[in-house]
Amino acid sequence: MMNRRCTWVGWPGDSDHADPFDHEGIRYLPVEIDEQEIADYYEGMSNGTLWPLYHDAIRPPEFRPSWWKTYEEINQRFADVLADAAGQNSIVWVHDYQLQLVPAMLRRARPELKIGFFLHISFPPQELFMQLPWRQQIVKGMLGADVVGFQVPIAARNFAVLARRLTKAQGRTSPLTYEGRGVHIGAYPISIDVKRFEGIGQRPATQRRANEIRESLGSPKVLLLGVDRLDYTKGITARLGAYKELLEEKQLSVPDTVMVQIAVPTRSNVPAYIEQRNEIERLIGELNGDFGRMGAPAVHYLHQNLDVEELVALYIAADVLVVTPYRDGMNLIAKEYVASRVTAGAVVLSEFAGTALSMPSAYLINPHDVQQMKEAIYAAANATPRERERRWRSLRRGVFTWTNNDWADAFLQALVEVA
Repeated sequence: MMNRRCTWVGWPGDSDHADPFDHEGIRYLPVEIDEQEIADYYEGMSNGTLWPLYHDAIRPPEFRPSWWKTYEEINQRFADVLADAAGQNSIVWVHDYQLQLVPAMLRRARPELKIGFFLHISFPPQELFMQLPWRQQIVKGMLGADVVGFQVPIAARNFAVLARRLTKAQGRTSPLTYEGRGVHIGAYPISIDVKRFEGIGQRPATQRRANEIRESLGSPKVLLLGVDRLDYTKGITARLGAYKELLEEKQLSVPDTVMVQIAVPTRSNVPAYIEQRNEIERLIGELNGDFGRMGAPAVHYLHQNLDVEELVALYIAADVLVVTPYRDGMNLIAKEYVASRVTAGAVVLSEFAGTALSMPSAYLINPHDVQQMKEAIYAAANATPRERERRWRSLRRGVFTWTNNDWADAFLQALVEVA
């Protein structure tokens, strides 16, 4: 975005007043949301209703009319700020499930704008989406865009089916015709700044820190790593359960094998997340109590944010990255791990993460199948150097072929062409 003349409109992350400001060539326009609105719009409708519904209803979504009312109000607030800020014929790119009504609201106010919408998370099949009391309003809101983008093709197909079912949109394939306009629907998988992670990984200081980490963990033969937001969709409890069974069956043992689990705090006021944290910490306590030794726990657990340099050092230190979400729009942790390392590692990856489409050489697993997960972790931990290198070359090609700039350029190019 620094290479484009642009304005970023967003919520600053708290309820305090914030004035517009400029930083590194970008103009920032804060949209204020008070504490009650945060509770209803962000913690409620966005993360108590839409998030679980869009992630296979792993937790039952709540449908509260008061949450929906606030969701509409906040979406209109964003649309109003955008309508005032956007220059004539500007491109406006709206992001994610918290702002699904904005495209249609903005189009009503400024029909000449080129409007794109990108959903960063998964999009459910109609069997799940039809539970939503406000299903038609959401679909119509997204259809206000000229281009509606998703992480993977199945999500785009799910949306197109629902658009035809719930609105007067017509057409078998993209673009659909809606209200006299063409609406392009497609998959634009997001990626990372691969050069940045590769560069950090090659710094001598990062390499030294990676060696320090392994030494501080007792220089294990195999270091397993999990890095996730502390979220019930990430399959952390299933991963810990599989690791526990491998230790019980003596296929792995402490201290030869050590797991590091990073759980980044998120949505700490939402009851489902409080429950998930308690369950994870209970399981880790059992693992360390049953299999750890004095000064050598089975799992080293950090419930905190890490800076990117420390995170890359962990990637380099770890032999196997274990990524086991029940449903994930993409999952960039797997891509960061591959980009950060020069030497071959291994990735155990859920087939329900969007990343799996571009990483077929990972050890792909069904996170609901504990036996399969165990076999994949064991195979990754005990792979021959030749097998590990073969898979690693393929993983590197996939990650370096498609970067975050490719993602943004592809979406914006489609928006310009379609509009």
